[in-house]
Amino acid sequence: MPETPMSILEKTQQTMAVAARQAIDNKTKPLGSLGLVETLAIQLASVQDTLSPVVDPAGIVVFGADHGVSVAGVSAFPAEVTLQMMANFAAGGAAVCVLGASAGATLEVVDVGVNGDLGHLSGIVHNKIRAGTRNLAAGPAMTHEELDLALQAGRVAVVRAVTRGQRCLGLGEMGIGNTTSAAILTGLMCQADTEQVTGRGTGLSDNQLPLKQQLVADVLTRLKPRSEDPMECLREAGGLEIAALVGAMMEAPAHRLPIVVDGFIVTAAALIACRLKPSVRDVLFFSHQSAEIGHKVALQTLQAQPILQLDMRLGEGSASALALPILRGAAAVLRDMASFTDAGVSTGEPG
Repeated sequence: MPETPMSILEKTQQTMAVAARQAIDNKTKPLGSLGLVETLAIQLASVQDTLSPVVDPAGIVVFGADHGVSVAGVSAFPAEVTLQMMANFAAGGAAVCVLGASAGATLEVVDVGVNGDLGHLSGIVHNKIRAGTRNLAAGPAMTHEELDLALQAGRVAVVRAVTRGQRCLGLGEMGIGNTTSAAILTGLMCQADTEQVTGRGTGLSDNQLPLKQQLVADVLTRLKPRSEDPMECLREAGGLEIAALVGAMMEAPAHRLPIVVDGFIVTAAALIACRLKPSVRDVLFFSHQSAEIGHKVALQTLQAQPILQLDMRLGEGSASALALPILRGAAAVLRDMASFTDAGVSTGEPG
């Protein structure tokens, strides 16, 4: 039977990983002394199929959308904050704007489902599918058509990035109520209990948290029979921005594009994307471990080692921006660091 294109790609990546490991081991340093940096360099080489990987030009894409479930009081902030923050992104005032600029990354913000008019903002890509999802506590968050459109919005965003010449892409999100969606999706994909995946999100009080936990528990019970169908779980309990993130990740392998995953919500999207298309996992770099409780469960399921652990829980793509310099350094080690032979340095090995 002839090999499929994906099996050929996997073999190419394995071959490059071996070559990259040999190259790293021959650099002027003790074996393994750069720790995770070496692992990142080898993964970058495998994704881009070169011993001279690059991160630049780098970009960050933030997808924004509202969630109908916010009416249930699952967030410490009102739903209109999504709309307000999108304007803040457009004005360059948000954390990801500042951190992205400091990391040398361009920022694109995409409206896939904000409940409000952003048409007057020139700094936003307008791809609104509907004004927020339906309340997932009462039924499916999206129709099949809406889900398809959201997935396509993510795919198109990656194509835009590649067309711009970007070689590495961080992903972020904005949507009041989306930690509730992420908790449910993580619980379903990881077969985890409500308490393992449901955190305080934007800062719920001790009185508010049990309400969110109960809602998550109820939806997990409803959807557990469908947990083997990631796409249906996404339609039932996801957000338009989460679906766009899934679409973006699923598009990335075809372009050999490294994807930097932000926090809990983006990792929940990664759980879905990797179930739907296992090759996605090869291109994902996990920026940090969030302080949000469910993120650790999701990372463990994906066998992901986060680059940073800074007790962050902001989202927006903020940690993706902070991780970019480390990825840039990892690429430079493999690409530019001298070997023992180049530098005329003894390996310290006998003979």
